[in-house]
Amino acid sequence: MNHRISDLIIRIKNAARAKRKQVVLDNLKINKAVCKVLVSEGFLEGFDVDAREGKKAIVASIKYEKRNPVLTDVLVVSKPSLRKYATAKEIPAIQRRGRHTIILSTSKGIMTGREALKQNMGGEILFRIW
Repeated sequence: MNHRISDLIIRIKNAARAKRKQVVLDNLKINKAVCKVLVSEGFLEGFDVDAREGKKAIVASIKYEKRNPVLTDVLVVSKPSLRKYATAKEIPAIQRRGRHTIILSTSKGIMTGREALKQNMGGEILFRIW
């Protein structure tokens, strides 16, 4: 596992496509922060930290509307080989392209593009979700 964010978001996407109710994720601080943002944006119902096979793991519940997952697709933007950054001025142009929500890693934590725009700060674009 080279990139933890990619692993997290692809696991959630694959579980949603397979119509699973829950997905088990690694218990990492950054994974908890991303899950909190996804819960606030309405892509996940919630998450808990449980002990699985002697290790702590995050169990996230995927949100569905009329038997279809709310999460349609994900695009990982920033990768280990090529990091993508955006300033506060560039965020509106990135979010204007469709109904995509961008998730950023800023100096004040993980947040959406709208929250970063309100606080007038930029950061590393982790992924787009819709």
